[in-house]
Amino acid sequence: MPHDLDQALKGISGILVTPYDDAGDLAPARLVPIIDRAITAGVHMPVVNGNTGEFYALTTEEACTMAQEVAGMIAGRAPMLAGIGRGIRDACRLARVSADAGASALMIHQPPDPFVSPRGTVDYIKAIAQASGGLPMMLYLRNDAIGTQAIADLCAVPGVKGVKWATPNPLKLAEAIAACDPGITWVGGLAEVWAPPLYAVGARGFTSGLINVWPERSVAIHAALDAGDYPAANALIADMRAFEDIRAEELNGTNVTGVKAALQALGLDCGATRPPSAWPLDDSQQAKLGAFLTANGLKARDPA
Repeated sequence: MPHDLDQALKGISGILVTPYDDAGDLAPARLVPIIDRAITAGVHMPVVNGNTGEFYALTTEEACTMAQEVAGMIAGRAPMLAGIGRGIRDACRLARVSADAGASALMIHQPPDPFVSPRGTVDYIKAIAQASGGLPMMLYLRNDAIGTQAIADLCAVPGVKGVKWATPNPLKLAEAIAACDPGITWVGGLAEVWAPPLYAVGARGFTSGLINVWPERSVAIHAALDAGDYPAANALIADMRAFEDIRAEELNGTNVTGVKAALQALGLDCGATRPPSAWPLDDSQQAKLGAFLTANGLKARDPA
């Protein structure tokens, strides 16, 4: 069924974990109950091959497999956003596979190459767009040091519909919004905690790893922000902030670790994380996670 991509971009982009089995190999089927719960709760757009999905720990072949498998699990119930990145040839291959699998749009990771140039990134995005057959794109911006003009040049590439703004700089976000086409959707890319200040300068929607664990809370926060009720949104965020604080430890090295540890506690084991992510949580982190889950009534699922 067709989906309103513009509305989905303004919603919650739910970044799915990548499940592994006990041997550390892909185990995509473990995502089924997580995706089902997220879509039922109202998460607008599941995202495969994002950073909460350990994108850079996957081989390109594994990332292709995840795009295909997740598309099948979503089964048209929501638009799927597919993460794309790495070297240009791998990125173009993943773009083609994601498009063939049924992705509604692509999320283009900002290239981590040490010698990346802003104008080279324009060529990179154009090549990915061509490889995908012209799928709409959301740019994932983690470093705004490239400057407002470079950001505007990237947003001017045909097919760019949105930007996932993942830097804690609301004022620079406001400058970028003013410099770009008003049709671009600016998405809060730092999850729930940063959503209110980014909303205040013009972002709409946000990305979330919490949706793997507690999608109902993410949806409630989004509804409050969409209604302009910042006190309600902030109160809802306060009750889940402990989870994000755990994920931010060790230079964000426990970001995915916290999500997968919570899933294990909920009876939704998606395996360990791969190095260089931290695994497992240390005793102090695990105690904080347990307190968070207990305080919010998050319990292990009943056996099927």
